[in-house]
Amino acid sequence: MVPHEPMHAPGTTDGERAGFDVLLVASGIWFLAKFLRYAFPPLFPQLRDLYGVSNGVLGAAFTAMMLVYALLQFPAGVVADRVGAARVVAAGVTVAGVAALLLSIPGPLAVLIGGMVLVGVGTGVHKTVAVDLLATLYPSRRGRALGVHDTFGAFGGVVAPAVVVAVAADPGWRALFLGGGVTGLALAVAFWLRTPDDVAATDGDEAGDSTDGAAALADYRALLGDRRFGAFLLVTVGFSFAYNGVVAFLPLYLADAAGLDGATASLLYSALFAVSLVQLTTGELSDRFSPLAVVAATLALATAGLFGLLVAGSPLALGATVVAFGLGSHGFRPVRGVYLVDVVPDSLAGGGLGVARTILMGAGAVAPAVVGFASERAGFRAAFGVLFAALAAAAVLAGWLLATE
Repeated sequence: MVPHEPMHAPGTTDGERAGFDVLLVASGIWFLAKFLRYAFPPLFPQLRDLYGVSNGVLGAAFTAMMLVYALLQFPAGVVADRVGAARVVAAGVTVAGVAALLLSIPGPLAVLIGGMVLVGVGTGVHKTVAVDLLATLYPSRRGRALGVHDTFGAFGGVVAPAVVVAVAADPGWRALFLGGGVTGLALAVAFWLRTPDDVAATDGDEAGDSTDGAAALADYRALLGDRRFGAFLLVTVGFSFAYNGVVAFLPLYLADAAGLDGATASLLYSALFAVSLVQLTTGELSDRFSPLAVVAATLALATAGLFGLLVAGSPLALGATVVAFGLGSHGFRPVRGVYLVDVVPDSLAGGGLGVARTILMGAGAVAPAVVGFASERAGFRAAFGVLFAALAAAAVLAGWLLATE
């Protein structure tokens, strides 16, 4: 099939490849991806009772979903470089939609785990491709575009626990996935129709040239061998491990370790994502100032919030620490993308971002299993203490990168 012609929507300006409808549809897909993923943690208590499984089993299932998500980052970027972004993202959201429809059907534990893994497959091809696509389509407003994109995604985490609480009964939460599946298929069609497919796509003959392929592998090795790039990867690894561990088990942590009731725990879990509007601000700041300065500041705030979560006792104090952790974590995410786009060569745009995201998301993917296992052996506070150590190390390393910039 020949790639469709790029569409330039009304309002397109010089230097911008598309109107804001492309940004909105891409952001809507990321909203759905986060909604589907973060609907699971609030469901863990119910799923634990329904299937008679432990925290470790649920954590392992969530890790399997996130590992598949992580492993697809690099191949998704490489394929997008070859065949175009619209095909890759549309195919991904289609798979995610089908996975959600599967989860809406009652079945044994294997069906649940299979659906979760398929959610990982469908959502795993989106972010790497979307970051490069949006940076290309909106070159003068990269920080703003990525901030909008990540804010939409974060609000998927706001809505998911609220919807889970509203439809807590068994048929209700399955209807949640039914709606997600239908929405995913509709977004796939909209994205395909409105997105230029020629962005960052290379000529087919070039893609098939083995010499160019060998050179690309050497370029990837050189990129990973760069000391400062490697240090920033470690920053993102520490952050991803801590962040994914927290978001996977925060409702259970607040209920089991902090003694909050289920409704309050779900409300605070929503608050973690509700503060994601900060991404619009940090995205703008990264367009105007040093991205590393914003990275260091946001990680410091997230680290302080996670420490407070370990020592806070009252619901009000716990809410304040969750908000601080959310502000720092969400503020960091779009700036991470801006910095990576800056340092990855254009010739390796999709693949280079894919390599970085595979590494950082791989680290984040194992966190739920680690937290689930540690919580059963030593308690949730000890498990979250491991997450705090990882985030604190990332913040210190980010400070070193800023000081030596």
